[in-house]
Amino acid sequence: MFQVGVIASGSKGNCLVVKSDAGAILLDAGLTGAKILSGLELLGIKPEELKGLVISHEHSDHISGAGIICRKLDLPLYISPDTYACSAAKLGRLPQGVIYFEHGKDFRINDLNINPFASSHDAVESSNFILAQADNPNARLGIATDCGYLTRLMKERLQNCTTLVLESNHDEVLLLTGSYPWHLKQRVKGRQGHLSNRQAVSVISQVIHPGLKNLILAHLSENNNTPELAESEMRRYLKIVNHELDLYIARQHIGIKMLDV
Repeated sequence: MFQVGVIASGSKGNCLVVKSDAGAILLDAGLTGAKILSGLELLGIKPEELKGLVISHEHSDHISGAGIICRKLDLPLYISPDTYACSAAKLGRLPQGVIYFEHGKDFRINDLNINPFASSHDAVESSNFILAQADNPNARLGIATDCGYLTRLMKERLQNCTTLVLESNHDEVLLLTGSYPWHLKQRVKGRQGHLSNRQAVSVISQVIHPGLKNLILAHLSENNNTPELAESEMRRYLKIVNHELDLYIARQHIGIKMLDV
């Protein structure tokens, strides 16, 4: 058995926790070290349980606290080569060093098998992930945020997930009528930007299956979305297809408890 929890998710900082009997890992660290430690405590995770930190890409809302937390907790950093190359100065000294991963090649941290794959985002080498355990084939966790659109690869990887963390960044009307300058609106809604609530529904419509039991909508914009809009859009679709699952909305300042994958 393994679990996933959310310390924070949104445009100002992201950090997830995945835990198994063999230990726990962090996925992204876009918060201060103090906030990450506080979030771990709220989720019931002891710092000594952590075995590594995995980074998806170099944007500050995913990496700003990475160096700090690696030094404070003496963790190895798992990162793609190009992402490390463009963020090494921000990361600083890493006492346990760097372990590189490549898209399409599985790597392991304790009993967790992690498959990184490319996401359609405007970072140097942005990654999404599938996590599973060799001895638990019926549990499969998908993490897909910072995506401009549903690629064929993404659709293929997200099949058969039992728990899915999926971006639902913005409401299209709020974005277009909001205060962002036009170039930023274009970036957010572009093919290397972020998924809207409507696009999140489209993703689910193409990967939904009877075994999908948990859906966490993540990376919501505080300026261009609301939890209520993201939830209502998804629930409307789930009602139409008559699919029952546990739906959670990850927020910037409120975590999500550890869930069985």
